[in-house]
Amino acid sequence: MEASQFKSDQYVRFCPGCGDHAICMALQKAMAQIGIPPHQVAVISGIGCSSRMPHYLNTYGFNTIHGRGGAIATGVKTSHPELSVWQMSGDGDCLAIGGNHFIHEIRRNVDLNVCMFNNRIYGLTKGQYSPTSPKGFVSKSSPFGTVERPFIPAELVLGARGTFFARTLDVDMPTTVDCLVAAEQHKGCSIVECLVNCVIFNNGTHAWIADREQRAEHSIILKHGEKMIFGANKDKGLAISFQPSDFSLQIIVVDADDPRVLVHNAHQEDPTLHRLLALMGQNRVIDVQKDDVRCTENELPIALGVIRDVEAESYDQAVNQQIKDVRSHAKAKTFDELTATLEQWTM
Repeated sequence: MEASQFKSDQYVRFCPGCGDHAICMALQKAMAQIGIPPHQVAVISGIGCSSRMPHYLNTYGFNTIHGRGGAIATGVKTSHPELSVWQMSGDGDCLAIGGNHFIHEIRRNVDLNVCMFNNRIYGLTKGQYSPTSPKGFVSKSSPFGTVERPFIPAELVLGARGTFFARTLDVDMPTTVDCLVAAEQHKGCSIVECLVNCVIFNNGTHAWIADREQRAEHSIILKHGEKMIFGANKDKGLAISFQPSDFSLQIIVVDADDPRVLVHNAHQEDPTLHRLLALMGQNRVIDVQKDDVRCTENELPIALGVIRDVEAESYDQAVNQQIKDVRSHAKAKTFDELTATLEQWTM
């Protein structure tokens, strides 16, 4: 299939330079690569810039109300398990007003592909701080700097017993497409955190990894079964630091055969290492006025790619199997048959 088959006839109204453009293109490429026909795909969203996505994809779509995309998407997948269901949401729509739905769709392991666009700002409502804005962030709703500690989406996903988590960057198209394809292939709730730039209200929010010259040193792309090596010269690796009172990750200077370098296992049931990987690069020192990230030489890179991908029964699968089991033992097979078994009167 071709990506053009998934492009709608609507004018794309993201601001010029917005990272959402790249994710939209990546979605079209990924859906073509997956090969599911457009009429078997449903895209559900809440409210926000990213939630305009159903209009730009030539699939079934539903633009719902603020924060409720997860509830609607759960209903769509449960009632129509044959559909490939995608949920588009932003860091505000997903983690603030929609936070309760978000954690429960993860806990239930509904077979959804959730793209959470994280630009660390409310863009559509013109620049208020969001649940992922760094502490001290100056915005229209926090003129003296927010005093709140931000959510780390990966930590929330793993805390809700998530079975799939990936992270990608708007300017890295190949990794984004790979993550989206892997999300669809996973049978369960797949969360893909898409780091995107809001050129109008939070420009440069991910500049420390979006910049091509810095990206190789400040990020690592994880691939299942491959060694955790990064750096412009591929001369750095991740290893476990076994200190008497500390179990953590450390950077080591390596050659290709160094046995200390960890091999990524996205399918490991125990989330301990996945959590360490997902939290790398999340507590950097940031100048909230200039959004300048000061990285020390030994500071851990941020992890991109598929971090966790484990098997577990999905909610929609379990619900529909339960319905089949109950029907197979029930005397009444239909609603009319059920009402016929109840007490009746003739008036």
